[in-house]
Amino acid sequence: MSQEINNRERRKEAIKDMLRQLHEGKTVEEVQSIFRDAFDGVAASEISAAEQALISEGLPVSEVQRLCDVHSAVFKGSIEEIHAPTDVSQIPGHPAHTLKAENTAITAHINERIHPLLSRLQEGKLATQSLLPEIGALLAIDLHYSRKENLLFPYLEQHGITAPPKVMWGVDDEIRALLKDAAKLAAKGSPETAEKLTEALTRVEEMIFKEENILIPMLIETLSAEEWSSVASESGEIGYCMIETPPVWQAKAAAQTIAPAAPAVTSGSVQLPTGFLSIPELGRLLDTLPIDITFVGADDTVHYFSQGSERVFPRTKAIIGRNVANCHPPASVHIVEGIINDFKSGKKDHEDFWIKLGEKFVYIRYFAVRDEAGKYLGVLEVTQDIAPIQAIEGEKRLVSLA
Repeated sequence: MSQEINNRERRKEAIKDMLRQLHEGKTVEEVQSIFRDAFDGVAASEISAAEQALISEGLPVSEVQRLCDVHSAVFKGSIEEIHAPTDVSQIPGHPAHTLKAENTAITAHINERIHPLLSRLQEGKLATQSLLPEIGALLAIDLHYSRKENLLFPYLEQHGITAPPKVMWGVDDEIRALLKDAAKLAAKGSPETAEKLTEALTRVEEMIFKEENILIPMLIETLSAEEWSSVASESGEIGYCMIETPPVWQAKAAAQTIAPAAPAVTSGSVQLPTGFLSIPELGRLLDTLPIDITFVGADDTVHYFSQGSERVFPRTKAIIGRNVANCHPPASVHIVEGIINDFKSGKKDHEDFWIKLGEKFVYIRYFAVRDEAGKYLGVLEVTQDIAPIQAIEGEKRLVSLA
């Protein structure tokens, strides 16, 4: 065993040394020659470990990201595929299969739809704007990358794998920017469109290689069946790229393994479906929202109101437990009762009002709160002065100076 560990450590150090040489300016060809002399092949996990170690030793994430395409070229064709005992990437509905299916669809779109048009454009036989619909369709790749970044990367990070997600996310953003730039140039009929689009397509294809040969094998090696089930159940929240919604997949109970322990829910915390908060955190969170919240329970009494710094309507703790009808002027009680009755009957789920109060333009919204079975739980009132929002013009992309 010690010999195996030492060999693994030596391989990692050798890979790190190759990455350092790329960083110091050696060409891909020079490092490829060194690689071929030293290795028969390299596993995805070994590249991951080398990247992680370099970042831990102080090499900036941005530099590892810059080298990502270069070291991909060095190792391309030599990466060993790492599979679980059963190759889950072949199971329809499994998130690994879905990632590969999207990559197949993206590749087909590039080869069958974009490249022929790009060739005609470069030959001067096509108007630049003709590329816009196909570039627009490819921009859906954002869904593919978003699922990767917001569903898969968190699980890798829980397992201590933090460097590859950081590097890959940075490259994803570069690809998004290149595709958007290509779309803008195409819309203007710019002669630079072909060059920018070609660069974008090259980066997309390189990312597909990295996903298929590094990311997906790493995920299969790392994630438990329970974690894969969570990924599958939440993927629809983000959406899919260029494929139909995949079939429902869930790991068999017998195949499930124990997922890494989530942070312990301490005494005095509130467990929620998507996480947990301590009582102080929950209170301050609700008070920090730029809206006023009041909740009236199914018994028609006031259960809660937030205490933000700029409330539109005054509230005091004396109203807690008070019948909501008694909290309004007699002339408007029938309106309140009508809203509540419509919510209770299921006739409506929300009602909106907006009024002028001096310089404020107040937006008041009422929502029926129901449980998963549709049972009425109460009314949520949300109030906000939207005058500052109505005054917004243009764009703001920079951080304000303190």
